Amino acid sequence: MMNEGALHDIPEGWVWTRLGEIGEIVTGNTPSKSRSEFYGNDFPFFKPTDLNHGYYVKKAGDGLSRQGIERARLLPANSVLVTCIGATIGKTGFIRVEGASNQQINAIIPEKYVLPEFIYFISISPQFQKSIIDNASATTLPILNKSKFEFLRLPIPPLPEQRVVVSKIEQLFSDLDNGIENFKKAQAQLKLYRQSVLKAACEGKLVPTEAELARAQGRTTTEAADVLLARILKERREKWNGKGKYKEPASPIIKAPNLPEGWCCVTFDQIGKWSGGGTPSTENSSYWVNGNIPWISPKDMKCLKIHESEDKITDLALENSSANLIPASSILFVVRSGILKRTLPVALTMVDAAVNQDIKSLTPHAPIDANYLLVTALAFNEAIRYSCAKAGTTVESIEVPALQMYAIPLPPLAEQRRIVAEVERRLSVCDKMEATITESLQKAESLRQSILKKAFEGKLLNKKEMEKARNASDWEPAEKLLERIRQEKQIKEKNNKTARRIK
Repeated sequence: MMNEGALHDIPEGWVWTRLGEIGEIVTGNTPSKSRSEFYGNDFPFFKPTDLNHGYYVKKAGDGLSRQGIERARLLPANSVLVTCIGATIGKTGFIRVEGASNQQINAIIPEKYVLPEFIYFISISPQFQKSIIDNASATTLPILNKSKFEFLRLPIPPLPEQRVVVSKIEQLFSDLDNGIENFKKAQAQLKLYRQSVLKAACEGKLVPTEAELARAQGRTTTEAADVLLARILKERREKWNGKGKYKEPASPIIKAPNLPEGWCCVTFDQIGKWSGGGTPSTENSSYWVNGNIPWISPKDMKCLKIHESEDKITDLALENSSANLIPASSILFVVRSGILKRTLPVALTMVDAAVNQDIKSLTPHAPIDANYLLVTALAFNEAIRYSCAKAGTTVESIEVPALQMYAIPLPPLAEQRRIVAEVERRLSVCDKMEATITESLQKAESLRQSILKKAFEGKLLNKKEMEKARNASDWEPAEKLLERIRQEKQIKEKNNKTARRIK
């Protein structure tokens, strides 16, 4: 069925109308913040950030007092709140308690012949969300004012069909949410499994140790880790050609207890060379245009092995700036970034590259396996982030000397390689499972949008469900509902005018 102003066909008995026809639209406001007596815990004061729970919004970060609510606009429970200003325009919540909102929000208070739950689901449908964006002002800060918001079109079915649509969406969404919860539990379990693999790898529990294999095979062990370390340090001293007297890298202050046979405890400083980086002048185009040298910054540290970077610099930049060329197979640590609040990004560069000043690199001395160092950096990620955190800085930072002195377990070389192979085998299985879960979550969200789209189009109910709704005792065409709403509005307006004249 099509009627005037229709956006597409809808079932017989449904009607196209405007939002202002089926509900009162209330734009929020903010009582003076200089008046502390206006704020308290008597009524929730909703802002866009409080609408994250969508269908079940019961709390707000801020509240108003009874004095404050008199300066605001009290919204009844079961109002639909839609963000109409800002980057989150279209964000919607269904409040289950009375309260007020700020000026970024337009509230829909549905008339009694329209289910607020139905209005909520229609409001979050892809079609209605698109109409919000299309009608908002095309400025840096998108705004959809009250008059335009009231004018948005939506389909309204008869009341029994509204009830059936709401019930079906709730059931379908419940099934979806259960599935999503299971997927997220699986993601959490994978994260724990990854960490358990890394932990076992650094405790000599992931693969047979070199000593165990030697005994089982009746042979002598290969070079033990302490012998390997001594050989590396000897070669470093012999190759020293820097300024001044050679300084031995510091040994671990506290050695790890109960290391497997043939292992030893070392600091990062003992087994590699540290380098920093810098940013060539961005005002000098010759440093950046047609650059072919990867220049890695924290934004590139999104994968464990880096082959490419968003930005590249030229040979000229390398020659005339604080940037240094770091060889492939170096471990990169982000040492200054807000992300250090949550995690310590580490990665292995697979190509020669430069880094910016927020990254430190550790190039392992031969024959240390760089992939094994990556495993240790991942296994001890949280411990490094906490124990090496720099205090009193504006931006979260790592104390580089503490990082250099951080102690890790070192196995014999052959064992390093076996550990890396087993870690990569197990984590690759995790990666595949993670990809499957991510794809399933994306499909679940697509299905959610498809359900809402069908509801907006009047196609969600099957023939049997539609017939059952139309046999309800209170079924009548939606046009009659609208007419009743209009009549009751007219009576209410007439009574209000009479009351004002009496005053």
